Amino acid sequence: MVIHDIAFELKDGRAALIRSPKEEDIPGMLDYLYLSAKETDFLMRYPEECTRYTPEGEKALFDQVNASNREAMLLCLVEGKIAGCCQISWSDRIKIRHRASVAIALLREFWNQGIGTRLFQEMIHIAEKDPYLTQLELEFIEGNTRARALYEKMGFRITGVKPNAIRLKDGTLLNEYAMIREI
Repeated sequence: MVIHDIAFELKDGRAALIRSPKEEDIPGMLDYLYLSAKETDFLMRYPEECTRYTPEGEKALFDQVNASNREAMLLCLVEGKIAGCCQISWSDRIKIRHRASVAIALLREFWNQGIGTRLFQEMIHIAEKDPYLTQLELEFIEGNTRARALYEKMGFRITGVKPNAIRLKDGTLLNEYAMIREI
């Protein structure tokens, strides 16, 4: 699904743009994937695992998502740099087409600027257009209090926990929490 340009202003006054990914975004996306993984243990990848991402793979992903009517990827660009990315996707299978999965990550330098809230507002807007969708779903890792606060602000509530679902390099085990938001 292609989302056309949505301009807005960050809390610090800078201009930001939300839109679907384009081929020209591939180098920036590869940088973003690496940097975001480097900045936190709360993503499902470590920086060294980003070698799996290639320009060809990102192009294929962008093309797939943009051509779909059941998923969208939104980039937030600030001064030409990818500051954050989110994705929403859902199935056309009758038993589960009422559920959409969402995910989001922002680079640390862009935290506390209103980007996460704005990206969620756009994902919710997309979901509300589908007559079958009745809930959004996501997961977060234990200790990610900033993400949890954003999700709760956007109307999500915890519905379950997977004990010891995440194992860090140092052996630390962390729970993963499931959340939903009714539409």
